Amino acid sequence: MSDAPAADSAPITWADFEKVLLVAGTILKVEPFPEARRPAYKVWADFGPYGQRKTSAQIVSLYAPEDLVGRQIVAVLNFPEKQIGPFRSQFLLTGAYTEEGVVITTLERPVPNGARLG
Repeated sequence: MSDAPAADSAPITWADFEKVLLVAGTILKVEPFPEARRPAYKVWADFGPYGQRKTSAQIVSLYAPEDLVGRQIVAVLNFPEKQIGPFRSQFLLTGAYTEEGVVITTLERPVPNGARLG
């Protein structure tokens, strides 16, 4: 996750939004990521038909690893992979920025892994 976007971001079209592959997944494993410049975890998640993927997430201020495993999350899957130190990030974990840290986006009831949001 990067810094919060500007409040005056340019409008997008519905066609632009449809290009974003926002899907539900379940966190399988979380490990510390001591090599990261900012405190972060390595997170692995199952996205059903999209497979298992991994990412780096700066969410250590609000979550312990054991609190994340098994939670359903919302992720963007169609960004290119990104090298973060010695780790390849394969999805973007979504969340809301607060003064205390990033609050991850979760679902209010279970859905199949890989379910598309829109």
